[in-house]
Amino acid sequence: MIRTQRLAAGVCALLAALAAGVAFPSAASAGEPTGEATSKVDLVLDVSGSMRTRDIDGGTRMAAAKQAFNEVLDATPEEVQLGIRTLGADYAGNDQKTGCKDTAQLYPVSTLDRTEAKTAVATLSPTGWTPIGPALLKAADDLAGGAGSKRIVLISDGEDTCAPLDPCEVAREIAAKGIGMTIDTLGLVPNTKMRKQLSCIAEATGGTYTSVEHADELTDKVNQLVDRAADPVVTPVATEGAAQCADAPTLKSGLYTDREEFGQQRFYRVDVNPGQELRASVSVAADRAVNPDYGVLLRAVTVHGREIVRGEAAGNGRTDVVSTGLRYPKADSDDDEAPAETVCLQVTHSFSAASGVKSTPGLPLELTVDVVDGPSHSGDVASFGLGRGWWLLGLLVLVGFLAALVWGWVSRWRVAVWRTN
Repeated sequence: MIRTQRLAAGVCALLAALAAGVAFPSAASAGEPTGEATSKVDLVLDVSGSMRTRDIDGGTRMAAAKQAFNEVLDATPEEVQLGIRTLGADYAGNDQKTGCKDTAQLYPVSTLDRTEAKTAVATLSPTGWTPIGPALLKAADDLAGGAGSKRIVLISDGEDTCAPLDPCEVAREIAAKGIGMTIDTLGLVPNTKMRKQLSCIAEATGGTYTSVEHADELTDKVNQLVDRAADPVVTPVATEGAAQCADAPTLKSGLYTDREEFGQQRFYRVDVNPGQELRASVSVAADRAVNPDYGVLLRAVTVHGREIVRGEAAGNGRTDVVSTGLRYPKADSDDDEAPAETVCLQVTHSFSAASGVKSTPGLPLELTVDVVDGPSHSGDVASFGLGRGWWLLGLLVLVGFLAALVWGWVSRWRVAVWRTN
């Protein structure tokens, strides 16, 4: 029995060692960040009357926010342009119309003067309303222009008080502009309603929501988001797909944005040379209210309409974005002058507008195209695995056959010895 277990373990170890050589190829980047673009961050701070509440480490919410801002300003990377916008900082009256206009740029988005920015923050005193929607619209204008990353960090202790302007719809409008702006939200001592609203704002632009109940948590999270803005990014290029492959634009490797209306399909062309592999992915975002149960389909087809490969994904209303992708390796050719193959990428989605929702403009989509050298070494599963390496399957079968012969011989020898004794 012990010998049986050892032999089985040895065979498993051999198979594991052989399989260890099978690895998936590392994905190539669809585009390289230039490093020349300037990253921008706008910190949007709620200065409404409720920020006087004393429930964060024994102090007021405003005191915690000021402490966090001072530490963040000290740690802001030199390559990040930072600004500060307030909401509810000036008007203390009861007129909602006036209160919902109460948003101002405390410090402009620019190269940071730490002393000046800290002085401006020190003057803040909790005052008025909570016009989150109007503040986000103004913050988007603060960050307009330039090719670098743009990030709004919203810090609030309550939900918006300026209905019917829904801040979640405002965030969707910002995302629909296709300018690569991200909104991250932080809720101070949140309740259920506020958490739901701030989460919706963040999700609409691919940002994050964080619940904060201690001053050090606020400092750490804002620092993290500001540092993240300094990371190099790839700026999407606007393109316009066609209704049929013959009229489609020809794309190179890169990141692209487009819009696709309900019930529409978009085509894009990509040239793939022999020995290359096409890797493509697409994400479609619902920037307005849509019906549940939807999906996205990405097909690679020939110019004559024959399907080569497809990728598809579905959603059920729990997320605003659906993504899928595909890979198509084109076989190498002995002919050095073999022409490139034109592959048509077809994007189709099954989102449908909810009742009363505008169907135009189309939903935003983001398309990644990457044409790389095809599999050519043992570290790539397409060449070392079953894609091209049928010899590996043969080797595994041979190893199993030899192991069975050895085990059979050992078993017969043990039986013979037992009978002799």
